[in-house]
Amino acid sequence: MPPTDSPAPSIAWLLYALLTVVCWGIYGILLHTGQTEMADKVNGRYMAFLYVGIAYVLVAVIAPMVVLKVNGGRLDFWNYPSNGLWWSLVAGTAGAIGAFGVLLAFGAAPNPKTAYIPVVMSIIFAGAPIVNALVSMVKHPPEGGMAAVKWPFWLGIALAAVGGALVTKFKPDAAPAVKKSAHATPPAPGHSR
Repeated sequence: MPPTDSPAPSIAWLLYALLTVVCWGIYGILLHTGQTEMADKVNGRYMAFLYVGIAYVLVAVIAPMVVLKVNGGRLDFWNYPSNGLWWSLVAGTAGAIGAFGVLLAFGAAPNPKTAYIPVVMSIIFAGAPIVNALVSMVKHPPEGGMAAVKWPFWLGIALAAVGGALVTKFKPDAAPAVKKSAHATPPAPGHSR
């Protein structure tokens, strides 16, 4: 076999995509846990969202600035090209509104609320790829137009919608809350409370 100058195709893109799958896959349960652990039924979701924002500052502001500095990139972000700046700002705003929507959906879900974590996240993760695919095709039309889109693509869109609907309709019921015993365990001999 003759030598080739082109490097082997990298699967880094797939690994990063799978990292995102894992992170976003646990996002809902982590967010709900943070909300409930705030111990404030009225404002817990807003308190949790505040910390989501703090995490965004750490991960999406400070980390990219460090990476830009290490790679010799520009840190004068106020002078970035205006189209890129504004579209990126719109994207970040859409992401933040979406994260807030997750918390609002958790708060508005009927009781028991924990049973709705997979429902809310399944609706989001089934619906978002559909929206992404359709908006992407409008913004970047496929070669040959819509008629050139093969039927398996449309089947995938339908299956995503059906999957989200099935998870929503047949969600497992949450286990009943464990009631704390009215009888407190007495302290061990020699220990005082």
